[in-house]
This record gives sequence, C-alpha cells and structure tokens, in this order.
Amino acid sequence: MSERLQFKIAEEHHFDAIHALNYRTFVEEFPQHAPNADHRLVDRFHQENTYLIALAEDQLAGMLALRAQRPFSLDAKLPELDSYLPPGRRWAEIRLLAVAATRRGSAVLPGLLRLLERECLLREVDAVVVSATIRQLKLYRHLGFQPFGPLVGPTGAQYQPMYLEIERFQAATAAPLKRRVVNLWPGPVTVSAAVQRAFHGAPASHRGASVLAMIKQCRAALCSLTGAPQAALVPGGGTMANEVVCAQIAQLPGHGLVVSHGEFGERLADHARRAQLSHHHWAQPWTEPIDFPGLEAWLEAHPETQWLWAVHCETSTGASTAPAAWRALCEPRGITICLDCVSSLGALPVDLSGIALASGSSGKGLAALAGIGIVFHRQIPPTSGRVPRALDLALYATAEGVPFTINANLVAALQTSLAQTDWPQKLDRVARMGTELRAALQAHGFVLAASDATSVLTINLPAAVNSLKVADKLEPLGWLVAARSRHLQERNQLQICLLGELPAAAVSGLPEILHRVVHGSGTTVPHAIS
Repeated sequence: MSERLQFKIAEEHHFDAIHALNYRTFVEEFPQHAPNADHRLVDRFHQENTYLIALAEDQLAGMLALRAQRPFSLDAKLPELDSYLPPGRRWAEIRLLAVAATRRGSAVLPGLLRLLERECLLREVDAVVVSATIRQLKLYRHLGFQPFGPLVGPTGAQYQPMYLEIERFQAATAAPLKRRVVNLWPGPVTVSAAVQRAFHGAPASHRGASVLAMIKQCRAALCSLTGAPQAALVPGGGTMANEVVCAQIAQLPGHGLVVSHGEFGERLADHARRAQLSHHHWAQPWTEPIDFPGLEAWLEAHPETQWLWAVHCETSTGASTAPAAWRALCEPRGITICLDCVSSLGALPVDLSGIALASGSSGKGLAALAGIGIVFHRQIPPTSGRVPRALDLALYATAEGVPFTINANLVAALQTSLAQTDWPQKLDRVARMGTELRAALQAHGFVLAASDATSVLTINLPAAVNSLKVADKLEPLGWLVAARSRHLQERNQLQICLLGELPAAAVSGLPEILHRVVHGSGTTVPHAIS
C-alpha cells in the first residue's frame, strides 16, 4: 500500500469503524461471539479501553485496545492470574488486536506496536498480558511474548494467555520497528547522510588543492547566504568565532556597548570583560524583547559609543532581533555593528549587509558537524602584532584562508551541506514548522520564553515538574530535547530546536505527548505518529 499510514489514539468518531472491525474479526473470522443484525460488536470494556488505531486515508486499517484497569478479561478466565505472572510489574492488558484483511503483512502491525510501546512508556506500564490467538503464536513469540497457563476460549476460537515485559519487547523489535528518534537539540544536530559520508572520507591535507578549493566554495556560499562581503573559517566553533570577533573589536577605537537579554548575550559581555574592552553592558530581563527606545535614549546620552555587539537569535530563549533593527539604531550614529549569528545562521534569514563583524558555526542551522567557527567581515583589518595569532582575522583573510591547521573532514562536511541544501526552502520550512509548533504548544497551555520564536522554542515548565525528568521521559518516546544546559536547568526549561536536518513530521504529536508527560500519563489526548 503506497498511501501514508497514521497511527493514533482513537477519538469518538472512530468508534463505529472500531466496532465494525471488531465484528469482522471476532465474530466472522474468529467465532468468539454470536452474530447480530447490526454487524457491530461493542466490547464489554469499551468505556475503559484506549484504542490504538491505524488509519489509511481515514479508513481504519488496524487496531488494538489497551486497558490498565483490573480485573482484566483474563482474570475471569484464569483464577489467581497473578500467580502466573512475574511480581513487581505495572500491568496492563492488550485486547482486540485486529488488522483489516487487506492490510495484513503491511506496516500496520509494526506501527501499532510502536504506538503501543509509546503508550506503555507514557502510562509507566512495564508489562502487558494478552490472549493470543493460537493461529499467531509464532508471531507473538517473535515479539517477545511468554506463554503461561492453559488455553482459554471455546473450540474454534482458542487463545493462549501470554505476557510481555517491555524491555523484552524493545529488544525483540528494535530492528524491525526501526524506532525514529528525532534530534531537537541546539547541537549537535542531525545531519544528512551525504554530510556524514563527506566527513568520513579519507583525511586530506588542509593545504592540499582539493581542500583549498572546498574552503573557497564554503566562503563563497556563506557570503551568498548572508550578503556578507567576506567570510573566514576558523578552527573551533561558535565560541572561537566570537573570540576572533572580540579580538577585532579590541582594535576598534572608542567605547562600545554589549547588549544582552539572555545567556548568550551574557556570554558576549563575558568575552568583552575578559578582553578588557572599554564598554558598557546593557542587560535586560530574559523574558523581555530588546528595548530599542531605551537603547536609543541611552545612545543619545552617550555619543562616545563607537561599536555595539549583540546576539541575532538568543539561543537561551529563542528570541531574535533582525539585523535591520540594529542597523536602524546604529547607522545614523555611525556605530559599528557586530552580531552573534551562531544559532540563526542557516535557520533564520540572516542579512549581514552593513554588519562589520558577525560570528557563526558549522553546526546548528548549517546542519554540518560542529568544529568550524565562521567569522563574517566587511574589511580585512591590519595585523597589529598585538592580537594572538589564532584570533587574528587578518591572517585568515590571507594565505588562501588557511593560516593554521583546520580539519579537512569538517570542511568537506560543511561544503556538502552548503551545496546540497535549498536554503530558501529550509528557511521557509523552519518558519512554518516553528510557527505551527509554537501555536500547538500554546494551545496545550505551555508558556514559551519568547512568544514569537520559531527556530528555537524554550518552554517554561511548572515548578512542580522537573525538566530533566521530562526530557528523559521524552527520549524513549522518540524525541531528544534540550534540558541539561545550566541556564535551562536553573529555569526549569525545555528547549525544542528546529536547526538540523529534520523530517517533515519531526514534531508531529510532540505537543500532545509533552502535555501528557507533564500533566499526567493517564490523559488520553489524541496524537499521531508517522
């Protein structure tokens, strides 16, 4: 079947189709119940069942019911049921496993089992019991089920009681179910197979013709992407790129201003302090947008200000301030603008025309591997002899861009990502996904640190919920979210980042699952997986 399958928790409008499939399977195919004129079979535990279903073009293709309320149906068939079962487990029962006849042998059953695993993890169920049709015992055994007790049921519709411990199921089905784990970290991000292949190529000399050609291509592509006149690749990452920017700022005349309203703006201020730059630090609360009227008034009162250093996308909150806003503030006053674009480059539109210095990284939005810092610049500053060699931008702007050793494999990975990515398409995808995700999170009652964020969404969790535990619970459910950075832990926040090479359905169902993890695993909020 070529059409897309959707796996989700059933809603009320699915119940009629469920009763019909229940009848076809457990009356007509397996004569467990008597026929009726309605050709519908409503399960006696219907009000207590959670139905996991597969849909193909809105048609029911398969289902199973999960029920955690005792007594189970097997309790009535096997007195002293618990005596057959391993102790210390949190039990549920699986019932009514049925796949439409035309869908057997397809992806319906694996998808239902993947959704079952997710539901068990959400409900903190670690073992299930089932009455397995004797026609499919081989399949159940393959999935890790263990038989126990005598056969139950009437002749012609006999079942073998079986149980399954979740870890055994995970071990048995890890390869067949091909679990999807979506990386939503700020870094390292998911990269394409082509980027991985480029990185794993044979080592090459950083001064060889092929590597020099790749560096030239990278610099040209980066300038095309941003409108910057020049770009340098420096060994290291975003922090090293900011160190290089700081070293160039140190050569500028006069007093400067560092603006922050988040962790990474604070880091710029720390760079400036460590370099003993003559500057003022404008620090705002992290939850507030940049106060441009206040900044304008401050600059009017401090005409000696010659340069300004700020963050384009504040990774700690997801708030972004377009370069055009900084130009409107600074250009009329002749102030040199420097920007940290580490988290915006490749994820948000970055227009560096009129920006003197800006930093970036090969990881994050560029969806290559971390390890190369990028410094954009308008002019080649003179070598003063006072700047440490590794931070001297003039050296990178000469010698074909390679004054020191740089990892050629990282360069190959970056060049591949820059060349293979349709950047307008990616920027549009990130904006669309981020806008939809933000709306869904807010609809589920979550409060975001930045209400207009798209590429990086930081979620403030209730005080009673531990962000690290939530992140740990989301991982086996298929999503890697950020929570371990010091600034996130201090504020009990989770972070969802749309920076890397992500599938179209990367965050499908995540807001609903997050709501259930945060507010209680028993809530049967409908959700879908792909």
